[in-house]
Amino acid sequence: MFAVSTLAQRLRFWVIGISIFALNGCGSEVKEHSQTVEYQSVLTQPLVLNDRYQKIQTYTGTIRSANTTGIGFELAGKLNSIAVDSGDVVKKDQLLAQLDTDLLIAEKQQLEASLLQTQADIDLAKSTLARTQKLKTQNYVSAQQLDETQQQVISLQANQKRIEASLTAAKLKIEKSTLVAPFDGVISQRYHNLGEVIALGSAVFNLVGSSQPVAYIGVPVDIAQQLTAQQHVDVRVGKQTFTAQIAGISAEVNPTSRTVQLRIQLPESARAINGEIAYLVYQQDHFVAGYWVPMSALTDGVRGLWNVYVVVKDDAPLYKIERRDVEIIYTNEQQAFIKGAIQANEQIVVDGLHKVVVGQNVILAQNTRGEAL
Repeated sequence: MFAVSTLAQRLRFWVIGISIFALNGCGSEVKEHSQTVEYQSVLTQPLVLNDRYQKIQTYTGTIRSANTTGIGFELAGKLNSIAVDSGDVVKKDQLLAQLDTDLLIAEKQQLEASLLQTQADIDLAKSTLARTQKLKTQNYVSAQQLDETQQQVISLQANQKRIEASLTAAKLKIEKSTLVAPFDGVISQRYHNLGEVIALGSAVFNLVGSSQPVAYIGVPVDIAQQLTAQQHVDVRVGKQTFTAQIAGISAEVNPTSRTVQLRIQLPESARAINGEIAYLVYQQDHFVAGYWVPMSALTDGVRGLWNVYVVVKDDAPLYKIERRDVEIIYTNEQQAFIKGAIQANEQIVVDGLHKVVVGQNVILAQNTRGEAL
């Protein structure tokens, strides 16, 4: 029993000794660590003064073929046949549709018969006139009878002219009952079905020409005044961007949109669908002095202002963080053009603003060559 108690005491002293040794070792490590001060490194860039900035504006419009129109018959009538449908490619003078012409053909035949009868009447009247003139020389007829015979011939000839004109009109109506393509293009839409009675002036098809596509884009008056005809501009359609030429600038302001319409001729290689949205990308110079900085260099300020953090030399190699108020003039997706309480060549923190505070001492991040950024 005494031996077991002695062994337990020895184990207790041995554990206490190891614990004290471990604590002494930790204390030395803490003491050594506390003597080492680490400073936050920051990524910076110098401010470069610019006397202007380019503002990129995008204006929208639509694509239309130079020849786009709703085509139909010049006459009313029943639609007798349809030769094409939506999506069909057609050539100039190709048959598209036809009206029922039975009544017009009957009218034409009637006029032709009237013309033959009138011609026969004229031949008889001319023979009568020749005999009357011969008898007049022999004083067998009066001057009154001769005048009446002459007037009858003239009247029949006038009636012949009227019938011929009516016959020409009937033939023209039959001709215009056949609808043909006025130019090469694609049928974009069909509005009527077979057997429908079409009103005068009603469009049967919408035909989009195969000519060069044109973009019609409205821009503000001040922008229109800076542009000229034949000037080249960048136009985006879908995922394609073209260098196009301004073919014309409207002379009036649209009363609804208050814009001036530009007619922009796209290149022949452009593949665009009628009605597709077109975007005009226009760069305009604004002569205002300021500095371009990344968006990550800005943080919220007070009273509508923004802040940037400037690093100022302190005890080498340390720098101190200072806050400066700035105003944002223009932004794009990645940068902001600013002005304010900053000067050219000052170093601003461009990333990790949440890691630093005003008055904090920092060091500058090093590049791969060991130079401060």
